[in-house]
Amino acid sequence: MAACAGPQPLAGGGETTATDASSGAPVSTVSTVSTEATTPLPGSSEASGLDNTDAPAATESGGSVGSGPPYPIVLAHGFFGFDDFAGAGFANYYFDVRDDLASAGEDEVFTPAVDPFNNSTVRGMQLLAHVEQIVVDTGAARINLVGHSQGGLDARVVAHVRPDLVASITTIATPHFGTPIADIVLGIVPDPAAQALGDDLLRLLGGGVWSELEPSSSIFVALEQLSTPGMTAFNATYTDAPGVAYRSIAGRSSLLDGGRACAAAVAPNFISAFDGDRDAIDPGLALSATILAGDALAPQRSDGLVRVLDARWGTFLGCVPADHLDEVGQLLGDDPGLGNAWRHLVFFRALVADLRAAGF
Repeated sequence: MAACAGPQPLAGGGETTATDASSGAPVSTVSTVSTEATTPLPGSSEASGLDNTDAPAATESGGSVGSGPPYPIVLAHGFFGFDDFAGAGFANYYFDVRDDLASAGEDEVFTPAVDPFNNSTVRGMQLLAHVEQIVVDTGAARINLVGHSQGGLDARVVAHVRPDLVASITTIATPHFGTPIADIVLGIVPDPAAQALGDDLLRLLGGGVWSELEPSSSIFVALEQLSTPGMTAFNATYTDAPGVAYRSIAGRSSLLDGGRACAAAVAPNFISAFDGDRDAIDPGLALSATILAGDALAPQRSDGLVRVLDARWGTFLGCVPADHLDEVGQLLGDDPGLGNAWRHLVFFRALVADLRAAGF
């Protein structure tokens, strides 16, 4: 997931048939277009709106009118994600974010857990079940989804299937166009028998850590979808829903500036204020960051796992100086490193405030 030296086409031209998530039957078509950094991306404000003026108030399930904005915030976790790590009672995937937002007056913030190792077709429907319950419990007409990494893809599934329940989606370091890391891993372990053995060991050893593990949990099923061809198929199936605002944010690390890859037509201050900051990559991400960088003379920007060019979707808001772990406060809330003023709790407060200011 290296970042690009310049803007790249974000979708090929033409019309693609979408399919229903449960039956596989064709349900709609989407036209995709090639675009530059300052051009609206799929799901941009021009396509789906950055305000809630066209948001339907009634839900399809009950037909009753729910309460309007401010809508609840639902934080969707990524690959390897969890709500309560190993039952410790203190280590949430979004470290301290929910409690910090509560202290700022945001008392309807939810962090539902889904299968940590599966594709977003499965995870997205699990997330939808949580969203449907949150709407019932809060009485809200809709919710705002914020997804980190694969959680952003889960959020897109929810919006595609039940757009009436979703006001906005903000994705953070989500590989909308696939990840070379998935391509590489699948190339190293191409044997289905070896993949099955790895998944068996995961379920055997991981049950005490990830309570949401299912008999069908599979790292390799997830990676198949996160691969470059897998995401091509995903994007054709889970098209953006009219009336839902799609926004995206990327991370940049390895002491690199944003370059052209991070250019945004309009970057909010809580992102652009840190354009001069640099982030040192976490040692655990150093190898993948090097792979993603590509040409050392013109390195592609990434957060160590997701390239900036793959994270751009909808209205792109720019890049934060953070690696893939820093973006959500992992591990255990450590700061992003010496000389980097960016902090994940401040970021999430500002992100939610920005949604509120936009009428969500």
